[in-house]
Amino acid sequence: MRRGDGRLSHDLLPGEAPPQDECGVFGVWAPGEEVARLTYFGIYALQHRGQESAGIATSNGEQLLVYKDMGLVSQVFDDRTLSALRGHIAVGHVRYATTGASAWENAQPTLGPAGSGTVALGHNGNLTNTRRLMELVREQSGTDLSGELGRGSSTDTAVITALLSGTAGEGSGSLEATAMSVLPLLEGAFSLVFMDEHSLYAARDPHGFRPLVLGRLQRGWAIASETAALDIVGATFVREIEPGELVVVDEDGLRSQHFAEPSPRGCVFEYVYLARPDTQIAGRSVNAARSEMGRVLAREHPVDADLVIPTPDSGTPAAIGYAQASGIPFAQGLVKNAYVGRTFIQPTDTIRQLGIKLKLNPLREVIAGKRLVVVDDSIVRGNTQRALVRMLREAGAAEIHVRISSPPVKWPCFYGIDFATRAELIANGMSIEEIRASLGADSLGYISTDGMIEATAVPRTRLCTACFTGEYPVPVEDAEVSTERHDYQVLPPRHPGSLTIAGA
Repeated sequence: MRRGDGRLSHDLLPGEAPPQDECGVFGVWAPGEEVARLTYFGIYALQHRGQESAGIATSNGEQLLVYKDMGLVSQVFDDRTLSALRGHIAVGHVRYATTGASAWENAQPTLGPAGSGTVALGHNGNLTNTRRLMELVREQSGTDLSGELGRGSSTDTAVITALLSGTAGEGSGSLEATAMSVLPLLEGAFSLVFMDEHSLYAARDPHGFRPLVLGRLQRGWAIASETAALDIVGATFVREIEPGELVVVDEDGLRSQHFAEPSPRGCVFEYVYLARPDTQIAGRSVNAARSEMGRVLAREHPVDADLVIPTPDSGTPAAIGYAQASGIPFAQGLVKNAYVGRTFIQPTDTIRQLGIKLKLNPLREVIAGKRLVVVDDSIVRGNTQRALVRMLREAGAAEIHVRISSPPVKWPCFYGIDFATRAELIANGMSIEEIRASLGADSLGYISTDGMIEATAVPRTRLCTACFTGEYPVPVEDAEVSTERHDYQVLPPRHPGSLTIAGA
């Protein structure tokens, strides 16, 4: 599996990456507003969902422009760039690669012709039938691929864009009509925002694996992966985009229709780790769910200890909940360097041993001689937790009891989270006692699947727990698609790696 920048909130050894969500998406329709700047703030709020590339497309009703590049939102855009992206419609995207390599060609929004105009699209999720869809594109267009596929993109998003461009389906009609014929063909996870010169669109797969929400602006509408992004731009949360729903916003207002019967199976890992704690999903605060996971964890795995400390920042809400339920004092026993993201130092043995200290340092006066409960959200390979336990022992901790606010991760995700391969997952090849011994902890406790689900306040039948249980709601046909490289005509880039594209 490919790896990119680690989540900025997670603490990792050099060369190791945590579970990654593929992308964050944002869209806005707001005449009279600076939509590029609203979108900038929207995807900035979603930066945790992807740190490899960022892009924004805008339309003024006549021309569609796209600007995208590798890097963080603040690195890709500046005041001059945003000022050039004018219009009343915009879509934005931040990416972490799960399908398709981490390369400029795979940055989003993707672009393609659509009837008499242009479509720009951003995608969060992962399709499971990409190969079959690619065959459909080739049946319609032959070997001479155009658009993003012809330019070298190797993503399932480029395949969706090709289908919406009319290479398959009823491309002679409006983009809305084409979408209604294409969306039922897609299998797996997709939360989409896309646009043409005149309208903003949003669609969510029938299972609603990845979140997607609708908000009201004073002079328009906003659509985002998380409610936190709506908060940042001053939009009032209206509702979630329903599974199997297509929403269209244009000068006539907002309308929606369903392209498939909804069968909700939202990703439970959004509650555990992926979403911002200040986001709400299905009416439940993510922070509240994580705190409740900590309380459940304390009931399921009690221990005599002096302090509860989190692995910052991802373990903090659950650690607070654990402390509240157990009566053991909560303390910040680790100091985090907030300015360490990705490290480019080669992961030699020496650097691996020192790597975690780039991000975390123990407060010796707090933990020395203490029996510690260390709370984290998940264990993937175990390398980070192993180094953390060693570091706490060296700082004088008397006992270290590791508590994890999710069950053992035993299965890969095919719906948009980049876990390690199954062979790399520590819980797939070891018992809990063997994992404890491998970490060097005095005890190890994972929350139960039932306890985790209870904390979300969502019925089990409406959640996807495949990474913990191996129960996949959608059969996995394929995980990725490879494509050929062809030429694609574009305007000259502003600087190497970036691009401004004019539509029809």
